[in-house]
Amino acid sequence: MAWLAVLVAGVFEVIGVMNIKRLAMKKWDALVILIVTFGSSLALLSYAMQTLPMGTVYGVWTGIGTAGSTIMGMMLYGEPRDWKRLLFISMILASAVGLRLIT
Repeated sequence: MAWLAVLVAGVFEVIGVMNIKRLAMKKWDALVILIVTFGSSLALLSYAMQTLPMGTVYGVWTGIGTAGSTIMGMMLYGEPRDWKRLLFISMILASAVGLRLIT
């Protein structure tokens, strides 16, 4: 159950980051969404850290947030999609899965 909380926290993190971008575009409803999603993300992260190692949980959470935000930026905002970016996103995801497998 704690790993599910980490996964959902990572998804909320991605949604929060996307709303930072929306807030920069003067979409003020994004502020409410940003606060709710980051708050939920941190609450779920805190829950997961009660039973899982802090470093592992934080590494997986940041990996999901980083990779997810980068992928969403490419899909929604036309950010570059060159092979080097995709390679390093794959490395982040592989590292997150590796941390999960050894814990």
